[in-house]
Amino acid sequence: MKIEHTLFSLPFVFIGAYMAGDPTYSQLVWILIAAVGARGLAMGLNRIIDRDIDAANPRTAKRHLASGAMSLQTAWTLCGVFLVMLVGGAWMLNPLCLYLSPIPVAAFVVYPYLKRYTWVCHWWLGCCLALAPAGAWVAITGEISSNSWYPDLLYVSLGVLVWIAAFDLGYAQMDIESDKQNGVNSFPARFSPPATMAVMLLSTPLWAAAFSVVSIVGAVISLILVLVVLSASGSQFQNWWFRAHVSTGWILLIGMQLS
Repeated sequence: MKIEHTLFSLPFVFIGAYMAGDPTYSQLVWILIAAVGARGLAMGLNRIIDRDIDAANPRTAKRHLASGAMSLQTAWTLCGVFLVMLVGGAWMLNPLCLYLSPIPVAAFVVYPYLKRYTWVCHWWLGCCLALAPAGAWVAITGEISSNSWYPDLLYVSLGVLVWIAAFDLGYAQMDIESDKQNGVNSFPARFSPPATMAVMLLSTPLWAAAFSVVSIVGAVISLILVLVVLSASGSQFQNWWFRAHVSTGWILLIGMQLS
């Protein structure tokens, strides 16, 4: 687990909070604690459940659990800490956040198993991160019955879903042979790299259009950045693909604040 992984969802957490109103510093702190806990728990559960698959994949064989550098007990302890951060942060925000906190936990558990059965797993991962702006909205408003979240928050969450799925499709292309050998039903392993690239390309204007409700300028800059990486490809594609997507949320957040 790396700090870069949390950087994917964190700006969308703040975007959701500021779309909901004018959060206090206290609310932002507890949202941050809950968000870091949620992301750490998601990554921890994924590493635990996938440890045998990771061990069989040359790219991931050196991960702590897969290599034996970390014990399973330690990993579960870390997940417990992250769960306390998530639930504790939700509890400090408002009752509705606390009541809804099991939803992301269930989503995190489902994802590692889903990839064993269907290539839809990429879009489920998108759903997991799409909960970030929605959760922050609830953290500030404490309600969902007024439909004040519609349509802007819905567009942002759907944009995150498509955006993360497209990112994961690009990342999964590194593991096509390993996925085929180990029964992982990724989209690239089920279909082909050209088909995967086509879906990634088609997804890009969709999430950019959805993100335009946050910042038109930010959405356009993010769109151009990702399309440049897609067109360049090459041996460094994965590194730039990762960096482009880590940057997306922060570009949108900056654009939102400037506007």
